[in-house]
Amino acid sequence: MKKSDNQKLPAHVAIIMDGNGRWAKGRNLDRTQGHIEGARRAEAIVDAANAMGIKVLTLFTFSTENWSRPESEISMLMNLLTTILHKKIDKLNKENIRFQMIGRKDKIPESVCSVLNRVVSETKANTGLTLNLAFNYGSRLEILDAVKNIGQAVLDQKIRVEDIDEQTIGDALYTRGLPDPDLLIRTSGEKRISNFLLWQLSYAEFYFTETFWPDFTVDEFDKAIVDYQGRKRRFGNLVETK
Repeated sequence: MKKSDNQKLPAHVAIIMDGNGRWAKGRNLDRTQGHIEGARRAEAIVDAANAMGIKVLTLFTFSTENWSRPESEISMLMNLLTTILHKKIDKLNKENIRFQMIGRKDKIPESVCSVLNRVVSETKANTGLTLNLAFNYGSRLEILDAVKNIGQAVLDQKIRVEDIDEQTIGDALYTRGLPDPDLLIRTSGEKRISNFLLWQLSYAEFYFTETFWPDFTVDEFDKAIVDYQGRKRRFGNLVETK
């Protein structure tokens, strides 16, 4: 299998990690097992992205729509996240990985917020891969929050309406300070972006695979990077933009 070229890597990869439940169902397992295996896969992909030299990896972990799932499943996901973060904070620092979260913190239990805040704080000086967790995240809500904040800034006379531009909006989004994704990966055969980074994905390359997330190995990740490296990115121009 062709290996990816480290000289032409996407700076920012975003992943919709889909298919944990269907993976478990296909094996007559409880959905919980799908999420546990999915978490293991996420750790492997983080390690691979960091080793490759990718600058930002955004993982869509829990959407604002996921609160409609059974309470037992939500509780399990919250416990799984906090357990993993507790165990991996030393590894994040050892590997020079900076942890960030995008999304609203309302609705998230205080115990979970406390762990998230701690990991963000204790890894903020790291300069390697930025691991960006989209948690309690919805892109329409993110854009709505940005519009409200910009509107309030106009009312407070901090900015003028005529000065609002794309940079103003970008700076008001949860992803402020991060480059837009170059590559979006979605697993499990679904071909939609499901309210994920609607503004930021304007010029991203999309890669869809039938593979369920728990089966998305490092080799599968490398395959997606190779596919990206074969694309010609013109951004509306007549010639490829590198």
